[in-house]
Amino acid sequence: MIFEKSEISGITLKNRIIRSATHDGLANADGGVSDELIKKYRILAENEVGCIITGYAAVSKNGVSPYPRMLRIYDDSVIESYKKLTDAVHKCDTPVVIQLAHCGRQTSSKAIGCQKVAPSNVLHAFYPDRAKELNYSEIKGIIDDFVSAAKRAEKAGFDAVQLHAGHGYLLHDFLSPYGNRRKDAWGGTLENRCKIVVKIIEGIKEHTSLPVWIKLSAEDNRRHGMTLDDSVKIVKILEKAGLDAVEVSCGTVEDGMNTMRSDVMPMTAVFTYREPCASFPKPLWDAGLFAAKLVNPYIKQPTELENFNTYNSSVIKKNVSVPVIVVGGIHKLDDMELIIQNKKADCISMCRPFICEPDLVKKLKNGKQTEAKCIMCNYCGLVIEKEPTKCLYGQIKTK
Repeated sequence: MIFEKSEISGITLKNRIIRSATHDGLANADGGVSDELIKKYRILAENEVGCIITGYAAVSKNGVSPYPRMLRIYDDSVIESYKKLTDAVHKCDTPVVIQLAHCGRQTSSKAIGCQKVAPSNVLHAFYPDRAKELNYSEIKGIIDDFVSAAKRAEKAGFDAVQLHAGHGYLLHDFLSPYGNRRKDAWGGTLENRCKIVVKIIEGIKEHTSLPVWIKLSAEDNRRHGMTLDDSVKIVKILEKAGLDAVEVSCGTVEDGMNTMRSDVMPMTAVFTYREPCASFPKPLWDAGLFAAKLVNPYIKQPTELENFNTYNSSVIKKNVSVPVIVVGGIHKLDDMELIIQNKKADCISMCRPFICEPDLVKKLKNGKQTEAKCIMCNYCGLVIEKEPTKCLYGQIKTK
């Protein structure tokens, strides 16, 4: 069943396995697509992945990630490079969807060279410089930026766009009562919190023929934050606005390892790639890492390490009519089959396993493997802070 053809929003997939959006750190200086990234996507397509969702692409100058070489699509100059990417993937009869994003308060003003913005001035644990609370005209400008980005995506040949409304980024912050503490027409009630996403979907539908998908953190693990019940209601509202599919994830960047789970914190990677630890002088770095490793076994980690969003996806699927995709700790073929058979989702998506094995789908289909080799160590989730994304298990070099 997992290898049968399927359809989402009129797009034919050769199987039900999707490469979930992954920041590759391989954009050109202008935010367009590099030859390295085209090669990476072509290898995925040649090895029979059902669909590729790109890493997040910034729609606004003040919405850029602090991670190096993020994709950007807020200028017409990048369209041609994106067209080269879609052409390369389409040669393998593989659809490709671009993820559109605004990082909101999950960046730093210093990193992006301008004041960062958010629906409300809520302090972020990892990016503690305060964001400017958006006013009405600025919100309208961001809506226009998303719509303009979708228009560029259509010119570049993408099959659909996915709005990143999860993991604590701007659209998630608007949807969640934790990030959205506004008392005006853009906050308060759930309907008001959905308003910016509704306007973006309606605008994209009006100005393009592209299907609109969304990535949603069904629960964000924040005090007074998003709940599963909220998410069901949100998807119902967005369906009425024209939403075509939802990918179910969880958590925020502030959760640490809730979104990308591992049984232990990858301390060596933390001290190698995450600031300020990475810049510690050698004696302090050694002492800090030694101490961190001592306490690491006592740091509480999320208990479900595999298939941890499937319950939420099944509840959402029972209550909405749009196709549902689920991501999160999925790496065994038997589990993939059961997720589809038990109608917990229409498709599954993976991020980390494809970093480790871009040819994973072909291996699973040909019976060479029954599960991914990825051990979910999460080294890849930290290397992105300084280098292009890659599997680093056993390869980290200490100072």
